[in-house]
Amino acid sequence: MDICIALDAMGGDHAPASVIEGAVQAAREFPTTRFILVGREDRILEELEKVRFSRDHFQIMAAAEVVGMGEEPAQALRFKKQSSMRLAVDAVKSGAADALVSAGNTGALMATARFVLRMLPGIDRPAIATLVPSKTGSTLMLDLGANIECDAKNLCQFAIMGMIYASQVLHRQQPRVGLLNVGEEDVKGPSVVKEAAELIRKALGEYFIGNVEGTDIYEGLTDVIVCDGFVGNVSLKSSEGVVSMISHFLKESMNHSLWSRLGYLMVRPAMNRFKQRLDHRKYNGAMLLGLDGVVVKSHGSADGYAFAQAIRVARDLVLNQVNQTIKTHIALHNNGKGTP
Repeated sequence: MDICIALDAMGGDHAPASVIEGAVQAAREFPTTRFILVGREDRILEELEKVRFSRDHFQIMAAAEVVGMGEEPAQALRFKKQSSMRLAVDAVKSGAADALVSAGNTGALMATARFVLRMLPGIDRPAIATLVPSKTGSTLMLDLGANIECDAKNLCQFAIMGMIYASQVLHRQQPRVGLLNVGEEDVKGPSVVKEAAELIRKALGEYFIGNVEGTDIYEGLTDVIVCDGFVGNVSLKSSEGVVSMISHFLKESMNHSLWSRLGYLMVRPAMNRFKQRLDHRKYNGAMLLGLDGVVVKSHGSADGYAFAQAIRVARDLVLNQVNQTIKTHIALHNNGKGTP
């Protein structure tokens, strides 16, 4: 199936170089996928000159403006209508592109995409969702920052969308959905989480395994973990901090003495496997689930390899028709017929 993905070529810390590099990697892996490179034409052409790859996969859409990484979302939405980000979102809205990937300003991307594309019928708020590594593979976690405060209905909608992604894209036959809380018992947690548990249980039935704790995130006990954006964002960044700290301590220990350095040479293969298992670039590409269009946010500091992973996420969402399935399941849920 031929699909087209719009890329915000000017978004991110290393744009447009990392975007072009990622697009070329993805084009080699998926030869039937086409790309619209949206941004400053001279800069895009300059980067394309550096890569030895056919330009048949790429179309350039010139954009005169760029949304800065520190720019206020409302200002970008109001005054940057000719930015690379806005034109890329417009391409999805018009049908010129099947999906969009941007490493630009997260708040501006969320505000622009929500304004232009609107929400899927029956979904009140979008959720930022991404895969995190676990002992048994990976787990989808949402929301990771789009909504600082959520009501029980929002959390239930997130659970439905997460269950559909796990089923359609991860191909988990009976996806297990957990609700992040301070304890496994039903009596624990704030009232909104207790209410959400009841709604999710009614909506998902046996797919809902109940409350899970922070220590369960990486155990692989669930396929989907649901929480509000405040809790999700703090959990994710705390985990990234722990990984960074462990890496720092390992390097410090390995360089402590000559014997330590010699010991490292013996365990280097195992250490390389450990590093690859926790490589955050493999999990790059956060989905903005709930929008009436496929939008994927790449990390701002992504290199070419990481950006290619974000493109893979967007492609999977399109090919597996995740949005269409969400529409169907939400309609069934709102009609009282259940989701599974």
